[in-house]
Amino acid sequence: MSLLVVGSVALDSVETPFGLKEDVLGGSASYFSTAASFFTPVQMVAVVGEDFPKAHLDFLRARGVDIDGVSHEKGRTFRWKGRYSWQLNEAETLDTQLNVFQSFSPQLSERHRDAQYVMLGNIHPELQARVVDQVRAPRLVAADTMNFWINGSRPALLKTLERVNLLFVNDAEARQLSGEHNIIRAARAILAMGPQRVVIKRGEYGAMLVEKEHLFVCPAMPLADVFDPTGAGDTFAGGFMGTLATAGGSLDIPVLRRAMVMGSVMASFTVEQFSLERLREISRSDLHQRFSEFKRLTHFDDLPVLDA
Repeated sequence: MSLLVVGSVALDSVETPFGLKEDVLGGSASYFSTAASFFTPVQMVAVVGEDFPKAHLDFLRARGVDIDGVSHEKGRTFRWKGRYSWQLNEAETLDTQLNVFQSFSPQLSERHRDAQYVMLGNIHPELQARVVDQVRAPRLVAADTMNFWINGSRPALLKTLERVNLLFVNDAEARQLSGEHNIIRAARAILAMGPQRVVIKRGEYGAMLVEKEHLFVCPAMPLADVFDPTGAGDTFAGGFMGTLATAGGSLDIPVLRRAMVMGSVMASFTVEQFSLERLREISRSDLHQRFSEFKRLTHFDDLPVLDA
């Protein structure tokens, strides 16, 4: 089934306790589409500037990503610079230059309008709504958001949430959006805003899927080496949506649970190196092996009958 992502493509400069990388490939659409491309072809709608390296576009194309929807505009590409402390939980933003991304207004081609699965990356909620206006009959529309939109564009965000089927947020964003401190209450409050499902990303503590009558908690893979958490949430979403797009249209509970685990698998690879470098190396065989490891780590037998 066709999978469309609309979001950012960026050049990132990232500093962690383990090193510094400058002008590497970043952006929500880049991470998402690379992860999802392990499962299904992906169509990308984004914008880059005159300074964007051709090698990055060649990489995406080689991954099977349809980049016909990536427009090239005069000016510089969106740039982000951040730094992580030893905890690696949250980046300190040192510099943000929107550049050509500031005037990004996604226009879908006829082919894009027929997408069955749509991922609305972390862009202004009004732009997300415009994308929903353009797609014809999607099976599932998912969205991401952030504290900037929750604070500064809440009315527009709430209108968009009425039109999406699934929302990806981290735990801090879930609390901020809902006004609830307890994460379960926060998820249920978000469901009342419109989405049928919410996925709460919790970094090193895993992720949680909440529906009206269903709750599933997936751990994060315990890793000895974590170099750069940038893009982990977007690769989680890519693994999740890519899995759904290959499930023949099913959104049954076993499929959703498998998608959650595969999202965690993809994120666990991403953080092992800077930018998308680790995802350049791995194969589908590596995905299957780590998926099996997840199953082994989380499996346990039923409790035997206890004596009275």
